Amino acid sequence: MIPSDHFVRFYNEVFKFLDKENGLEEYYSEISRHQEMHCYDCFMEKGLEGMEEYWGHIRVEENCILNSYIENGVRYTHMKKCPSLTKVLDNDAGACEKYCLHCPGWVSPLMTKCGFYYIKYQRALDIPECFGACSEYREEIEKIRDEVGRQGYKYIFSNLHEFETVEKNRAYRISLHKKDEKK
Repeated sequence: MIPSDHFVRFYNEVFKFLDKENGLEEYYSEISRHQEMHCYDCFMEKGLEGMEEYWGHIRVEENCILNSYIENGVRYTHMKKCPSLTKVLDNDAGACEKYCLHCPGWVSPLMTKCGFYYIKYQRALDIPECFGACSEYREEIEKIRDEVGRQGYKYIFSNLHEFETVEKNRAYRISLHKKDEKK
């Protein structure tokens, strides 16, 4: 097994190479597809609580300084110190300037597929801190997006533009729960 100190540095070099080859977005999509094996069923069955469960394990495994909570149908996150980017920045080979994009690159497609709206925002891509939220309610994420825009965050990523797909997948998720309730 590769220690995380080595893994994130390897990942960083892969990202640099793929960015030069214009293949980084495709790679993020592939990561998302693979993450479905770990997350899709949990998120579909348990919703926001399933996300708390999944990222709660990651918080412990990766030693993240991460606050998260669910309030009024929205799951909020504040990554106070991302251990992955911190390790990449402490690297004499230099950080891929798009390293932080791997999180929204894999999380956003998964949230879309599970029928949740998602937003991630940060002031800079070289500061290991970010904020995020997800909800099945579009208007909640739109409010957050509008507030974040007024606060001057430079990097805002969301799946709001995919609302038709999110709504279709949300309806599917809800129908699964209704079938379970009838049993």
